[in-house]
Amino acid sequence: MTWDDLASTALVGTDRRPFAGDLLTVAAVETARRRAGRRPAEPAPPAPAPAEELPAVGRRAAERLVRIMGGEHDRLLPEWLAAAAATGRRVPCDVLPDLLERGRRDRSIRAHLGVLAGRRGRWLADLNQEWGYLLEEPTGETWELGGPADRRAHLRALRAADPAAARELLESTWERETPDDRAEFVELLADGLGMADEPFLESALDDRRREVRQAAANLLTRLPGSRLSGRMAQRARACVSVSGSTIAVEAPLECDRAMERDGVRPKPPRGIGERAWWLQQILARAPLGVWDRPPSRLLKMRIPDWDAEVKAAWVRAAVLQKDPEWARAMFGWDPIADLLEALPPAEQQELAAGFVREHDLDSQLIMVLGGVSSHWGEGLATAVLHKIVKVAAVQPWNLGELVKLAGEHIDPALFPLAESYSPVEPVQRVAAFLRFRADMYKELA
Repeated sequence: MTWDDLASTALVGTDRRPFAGDLLTVAAVETARRRAGRRPAEPAPPAPAPAEELPAVGRRAAERLVRIMGGEHDRLLPEWLAAAAATGRRVPCDVLPDLLERGRRDRSIRAHLGVLAGRRGRWLADLNQEWGYLLEEPTGETWELGGPADRRAHLRALRAADPAAARELLESTWERETPDDRAEFVELLADGLGMADEPFLESALDDRRREVRQAAANLLTRLPGSRLSGRMAQRARACVSVSGSTIAVEAPLECDRAMERDGVRPKPPRGIGERAWWLQQILARAPLGVWDRPPSRLLKMRIPDWDAEVKAAWVRAAVLQKDPEWARAMFGWDPIADLLEALPPAEQQELAAGFVREHDLDSQLIMVLGGVSSHWGEGLATAVLHKIVKVAAVQPWNLGELVKLAGEHIDPALFPLAESYSPVEPVQRVAAFLRFRADMYKELA
């Protein structure tokens, strides 16, 4: 037996996978054999690296990449890679080993490496299995010939150009897709989502894979006219009634198969009771129009029982359904970054700027700012710089993360604003960070 056979037998147990002999003894012998080594074979030289098709970035851009990888503002590496990929060029060959090794440890930088690493990067990845992840990243191949990442990229681009054609393409190969691919493909239908997608997504609720069913249910929740939304509205009305200034709630007593099919997960997370969990999921997936009242009015009503659960469900509903009015109202009740995604970038920044002005510097403020789309404009930038000056006078040791966020997310073209805003050292660090990013974009242009 191979080592993998022995390991899998040990994992499932010899009751389920009978084994002739003493498994531990055989494993010990195999361990000794593997440690003893083997006679080296005469290695065949690898095929030469193929010629590159894309031009490399310029010398100054390459030098800045080396500085970033060397530790100078190293959190900018994903932004540099994204900006470089947008130019249609590749990274220089001499940085590939270090970049591929960094990608092995940090999944967040892999998204653009399939193109940026060029043909030589893929040649290196084929020689070193620890860099093999690169072979799964998009390369520009087509739907029929590409790997999973290429096919996701193709479907995403087609969906943006022609939503119906993308859905029809996916339907044509749906039965042949792997469960993991099906779940990721369904999520891509969020772009351009409409009622024309409803029949396909409704059928996906019967998929064997839970992640596929959840992804389909999440999208159907965003369609008030979907059959799922209708079923959830009916369940919500059975649980909640609004009369005068009071909201009466009776949580469901069970989670049946029909609820599970519609995305209600029966087993609650640790610390939440079953009925509370089922109630939250039903209300989160019920169309927000079922309440027939603005959220600002509902939040003022008395909820004698299940108050926290109902409001937590409304937060989740605003996030799932991307409803700006509800996101705005629920942000006032529970300011979490996820709610900002339902708002256009300018309004995200306006809400965040108000939050920065009204709240002390703490972990919640950092999380809210982390959810605001880059690049921050002058309003939010000014609010954050003012906060930095204020905190620098009393708690300068508490500014580390706020200074980094400001430097990473403020529009780099605003570096003169930061330079002239205040001479205090943390603000000047932000200004230097912004100038660094402004020069980075100029070199890649």
